[in-house]
Amino acid sequence: MVWALAPLVILLIHPAVCSRLILSPLTLHNGLGKTPPMGWNSWNHFGCNIDELTVKETAEALVSTGLAALGYNYLNVDDCWAEMKRGSEGELTARAATFPSGIKALADFVHEKGLKFGIYSDAGYFTCEKQPGSLGYEEQDAETFASWGIDYLKYDNCYTDGSKPELRYPIMQEALAKTGRKIFFSICEWGVDDPAEWAPDVGNSWRTTGDITDTWKSMTTIADLNDRWASFAGPGGWNDPDMLEVGNGGMTIDEYRSHFSIWALMKAPLILGCDLRDMSNDTLEIITNKEVISVNQDSLGIQGRKVCKKGPEECHEIWAGPLSLKRTAVVIWNRCEGDADIEVSWQEISLHPSTRVTIRDLWKHEYWSGVYNESIVVSVAPHGAEMFILSPGWSSLPKQVLAAVFDTMFASQ
Repeated sequence: MVWALAPLVILLIHPAVCSRLILSPLTLHNGLGKTPPMGWNSWNHFGCNIDELTVKETAEALVSTGLAALGYNYLNVDDCWAEMKRGSEGELTARAATFPSGIKALADFVHEKGLKFGIYSDAGYFTCEKQPGSLGYEEQDAETFASWGIDYLKYDNCYTDGSKPELRYPIMQEALAKTGRKIFFSICEWGVDDPAEWAPDVGNSWRTTGDITDTWKSMTTIADLNDRWASFAGPGGWNDPDMLEVGNGGMTIDEYRSHFSIWALMKAPLILGCDLRDMSNDTLEIITNKEVISVNQDSLGIQGRKVCKKGPEECHEIWAGPLSLKRTAVVIWNRCEGDADIEVSWQEISLHPSTRVTIRDLWKHEYWSGVYNESIVVSVAPHGAEMFILSPGWSSLPKQVLAAVFDTMFASQ
């Protein structure tokens, strides 16, 4: 059976108004990042307390927990890996006290696990923790990173010369390209110069916000800020609302499930930031939900958006976006303090009212009984989110067949 792909679309919203879908082009860059990157970064949990042994144990945990098999294949070391001064030839060197084997050996270890290895630098004179930055050393550092086998570069924006980021970041991008090694380029200038407007020609992802912290307020604020730039994301270049805090202990399980649902729908990079060596079952259940991951990694590559606010103080929200195979992903998010029954109409998510759909619950891992059109009502816990895939045209198929179709789609992604 041949299925037509949905058109390239974005969602627009005016406060308190439910919106409609409109056309928007997307861009492909250097062959990397055709879907949002997935992996782990050291900063959110460890900060500067990172060392060679922790990185190796994390690589082993990515494999042993099954995370790598689900697509979490970038292992990225953030700030504080380098000596505070360059070597005699101006080269970056690993901090001997914490990375005694050097970065090349560590990258080799990570690669032997079937993973990719990422590193951190800065488009300024120093990194945010005052190790040497790459400003003025772009070509030398790019060659160093390539010789070490680096696969991913997170490039920060501290201690600069005062010039605009859109002038400094392309220099490193060009230096990386000259090495001949494919290195995912993650622009981290915190959204200060609206990178979505210029970074699609420069990087594979770009931060749209300041740093996330492990709180409900930070997470919700950042989700709203990132939503503004949905039309600029697509295969090859992604809006980055910063890394995941799931499992770090500052939010409830319902809040973390909301965090993961919205990041997946927004096609944000799914970069874990907890200690993978010591996770709760609840944390593991959230980050290994392959049905939610499949929305993030969908081949159509369109960022889902907030399409409606309603209820008391407009804290009941509907987020939605198109998927391949004519499907629609929907997150029903209760940002209120009490339980709520929230209605979603087809008009709000740009379906014709007469469209008959099959509904897949991505957190309960089950199909709803029956066939639905016009609207549904969902009970949602305070600060919780429920997530669904709506599939038009499948409603006449038996549930066993639908389940087989769903499993086949996972196998192909």
